[in-house]
Amino acid sequence: MTDTHSSGSYLLVATTCSDRGVLSRIAQHLVEARLAACVQISGPLQSIYRWEEKVESAEEWLLQAKTRASLWEAAAATIKTLHSYQVPELIATPLTHVAPDYERWLDEALRL
Repeated sequence: MTDTHSSGSYLLVATTCSDRGVLSRIAQHLVEARLAACVQISGPLQSIYRWEEKVESAEEWLLQAKTRASLWEAAAATIKTLHSYQVPELIATPLTHVAPDYERWLDEALRL
């Protein structure tokens, strides 16, 4: 079993979009600006949600980015600026356990 420890200083940031190209541009910018160490785009997936008092359904793609908690505001602002949605999903989950070697890699990838 890999040794892990509680961290709390890293986040998994998520957003969705119907246009995979928009997410690709966001991912590229986040990594180039060192606001994310790694970004994955997966899908398509089906989203069912309420918008303007109607239940809607759409095919979307999911972007997940690993970043440092201290970079949340800059990463969120970048996503909002580049996203095509009026109100993009923008959520983050704390990474409570990170393998030490992966944490070292995160630190290196996010170093400014």
